[in-house]
Amino acid sequence: EEDLCLCEPNRELLEPLFTELEFRTLGRRVFGDEFSVGTAKINEGTQTELFGGNMGGDVVYKSLAEEEPAEVIPVKTIADTDHNYHLVETGEDRAALIKILLAEPRISFDTETTSTDANMAELVGLSFAIKAGEGYYIPVSADRAEVQIIIDEFKVVLENEAIEKIGQNIKYDILVLSWYGVQVKGKLFDTMLAHYLIDPDTRHGMDVLAENYLNYAPISITKLIGPKGKNQGTMRDVAIIDVVDYAAEDADVTLQLAHIFEPKLIELNAAKLAAEIENPLVYVLADIEKQGVRIDVETLKTYSAELEKEIIQFEQNVYDKAGVKFNLASPKQLGEVLFDKLLLDPKAKKTKTGQYQTGEDVLLALAHKSDIVKDILDFRQLQKLKSTYVDALPLMVNPKTGRVHTSYNQAVAATGRLSSNNPNLQNIPIRTERGREVRKAFIPRDENHIILSADYSQIELRIIAEISKEENMLEAFINGIDIHTATAAKVYGIAIEDVDSNQRRNAKAVNFGIIYGQSAFGLSQNLNIPRKEASEIIEQYFAQYPGIKRYMADTMNFARENGFVETIMGRRRYLRDITSANQTVRGYAERNAINAPIQGSAADMIKIAMINIHKKMKVENLKSTMTMQVHDELVFDVLKTEKELMKEIIKDKMVNAIKLTVPIVVEVGEGNNWLEAH
Repeated sequence: EEDLCLCEPNRELLEPLFTELEFRTLGRRVFGDEFSVGTAKINEGTQTELFGGNMGGDVVYKSLAEEEPAEVIPVKTIADTDHNYHLVETGEDRAALIKILLAEPRISFDTETTSTDANMAELVGLSFAIKAGEGYYIPVSADRAEVQIIIDEFKVVLENEAIEKIGQNIKYDILVLSWYGVQVKGKLFDTMLAHYLIDPDTRHGMDVLAENYLNYAPISITKLIGPKGKNQGTMRDVAIIDVVDYAAEDADVTLQLAHIFEPKLIELNAAKLAAEIENPLVYVLADIEKQGVRIDVETLKTYSAELEKEIIQFEQNVYDKAGVKFNLASPKQLGEVLFDKLLLDPKAKKTKTGQYQTGEDVLLALAHKSDIVKDILDFRQLQKLKSTYVDALPLMVNPKTGRVHTSYNQAVAATGRLSSNNPNLQNIPIRTERGREVRKAFIPRDENHIILSADYSQIELRIIAEISKEENMLEAFINGIDIHTATAAKVYGIAIEDVDSNQRRNAKAVNFGIIYGQSAFGLSQNLNIPRKEASEIIEQYFAQYPGIKRYMADTMNFARENGFVETIMGRRRYLRDITSANQTVRGYAERNAINAPIQGSAADMIKIAMINIHKKMKVENLKSTMTMQVHDELVFDVLKTEKELMKEIIKDKMVNAIKLTVPIVVEVGEGNNWLEAH
């Protein structure tokens, strides 16, 4: 019975394991907020405390199991670190602080708010830091008029273009302040984005960065507002005196991280990317997120009802063909019907629990054998479309603005592409007619506006032609020949005018498959052709496009020698597993080595275009707005009287974002909704 009793965890055994595996969050949940990944081997010359010392080194975490002798330095906290954090409450003190800040060429700042949603958050306070170990916190009340008076005082600092602003995820703070009439200006340095460029595959949160680079564990927010969940409070609920250290520490730690990351960016040839692409893009994305996009809720409600009827019909079709009614949402029951009752596959695979596998890949392989499987796939597709998009989007309309505001993430995809969440507007389905219908609900702000959609045409294929210098592919693009038709003609050894739709389809699959390292087996599965035929197509492809094969070999060799690959603009994708003994792991890294320079260059190109379009729109004082970025596409809400000028600006800035040999084609469409414009 004693063995079954709930007892305290064995800290002596668990703590070294959590430290070795860097389980910070789990460690704090088990042992409390005092837990940190607590022993670090410090490189000679590295800063060993939060304040003072050399700011340029790295903290390198080593396994506690390693026998190599090391200097062990405990992770510091605010309790054992010298600091001087000031509470700034009076008008006289604020004026004195503003005078100090105005004398500085760069400042670190942070906001304390009531929500992680910047478009709904209320400001609770501002914090500033200008030198290590010192910080200032300015609290504000819940009274909007009082808040505005204080915030207006700091406009002279925040809107000063001569003062560089340092922040951690600074887009959030810029967006929050914009709702208080503050247009933050000046050069930006975001420590989250800096670290993303330094080490894109790891985490970039401030707590993790502070432990790894400063050997310091910041105050946990859960100490102030409680653990995540419905009972979690907000910073408004916390006594001002308790917020001072937390808020000032944020600005201070961010400043010190900036001091470390700046020389690192220079060392890794990433300073230009930070200064000219990632940091300037913050202003663009903040504007897009604040603008949001208008959704026609009634259109979605009508479409939801239509989909519901179709879903019921497909469900009934399945029951009729199965000869039995069962729970379609149950993989167990579905497997029994398909494989025990209907005997669709005598070699059907089972999971570890003994039930049949009924995932999408399994059903797609069976779709040609039975209509019931097609109905099941349609049923699932419509259910997902309805629940994930059609029914969910109206619930995400901001009650304050009546619009949907997504959040764009710059520091998630290691390739450099943006991602989107809450909601993910980059994932609105486009491959099926039913999926495309969702775009009808994305409409202009009023009858005086129109939706413009600008899309890079085959941008990744143009980039692979550029960086591989493949003459046959470049020639096709320069002469304006459809690249898939040109590829089919080369591969099949026929005239361009003799290429049929099936040959073009095969060539298209190879063109895009090569970018993602597709094998003969993958191509055969994709095109439903014998593997031998797929091998012959790929072999002929490389024979006709030798530059592509040379690019792949050269890129792989470069990756093995250097441990990374680069985009045209110098963005690095680090490939730690490129020499792994594990073939599967190494193969994944090799595919990334081929793809990252292509996808990353396309990402850099559209980011530069966004920055330049945004800048030009400001210069021209246009009322039109950029509302969405969907990988290779930009969407605009355009005042009709500005339409022609906007088309001109968009095309010019997108085509000329990066000067290339290969011609860049941008297709611009217009309409009364996103579907019409695309």
